[in-house]
Amino acid sequence: MSGLIGIDWGTSSLRAYRLDGTGRIVDVRTRAWGVRQLPAGGFDAALADVVQGWPRLPRLACGMVGSRNGWREAPYLPLPAGAAALGGALTELRSADGEALRIVPGLRNADGPDVMRGEETQLFGALASVPALAERSTWLLPGTHSKWASVRDGAVVDFATRMTGELYALLCHHSILAATGAPAAADPEAFARGVDTARGSGAAGALSRLFSARALMLDGALAPASVPDYLSGLLIGEEFRSVLAARRWALDVPVQLIGEAALCERYRQAALRFGIELAEPLTDAAAHGLWRIALDGGLLGAAQAGAAA
Repeated sequence: MSGLIGIDWGTSSLRAYRLDGTGRIVDVRTRAWGVRQLPAGGFDAALADVVQGWPRLPRLACGMVGSRNGWREAPYLPLPAGAAALGGALTELRSADGEALRIVPGLRNADGPDVMRGEETQLFGALASVPALAERSTWLLPGTHSKWASVRDGAVVDFATRMTGELYALLCHHSILAATGAPAAADPEAFARGVDTARGSGAAGALSRLFSARALMLDGALAPASVPDYLSGLLIGEEFRSVLAARRWALDVPVQLIGEAALCERYRQAALRFGIELAEPLTDAAAHGLWRIALDGGLLGAAQAGAAA
């Protein structure tokens, strides 16, 4: 039996992929066991459950499982870094069943300083799916901690983190702007208004306009149920405003999305209001990245490597 068990293990969830000898996904399992909320028995129990019944195959994991608060810390690699560098720096541990689990290192950008764990695997999986983007491209990975990244000649050469998703959650649940009442249907007009407010905030930035959400609501110009959409537009719009102001990211090359479809669509709609066109998000990037790194790390036999090639 040939193939790979790839594991994307983050802060809030665990997703396992079974890939065949050519790198094709044949099964996917998801559990709500991120590194902060594990079942009784901890990491070992979570891993045993999610791979139960699958054949014995090499196991490779990425994400926060390799963080200081994870199962085993996998040291960060400095930039620039390609898939081969990640494959050559895997951290190994033995689980309770005696099988090895390798963990992909994250990346560190000394210019921030900044770090990423998990997104690097998604990036290289996406590059394996669309090789034309390896020469020169810009990447956007929306999420709790949104990432912007630059790729040159197949390597990540720069990246930066925006805490957009976390700020949104804090504002909506733990601030004076917190939503009240039952959740409402999405309000695209309120979202667009938030994006436009960020775009027009100039050098002051959108954070200077946060209280406008409450003022508009008190004036009757924004329904209380629409405040979350307005804030979402304001914060996502601030990402694009700051990106354009910094001139750090090349926007004259393909700008590729990776992430959850609904959130990526919000980013696409916001980007259009700044005159930026984003490509449709790529799917299963983590699984493809784990396969690519496993090849580079020598976890797969010569026959599998040849089949994948």
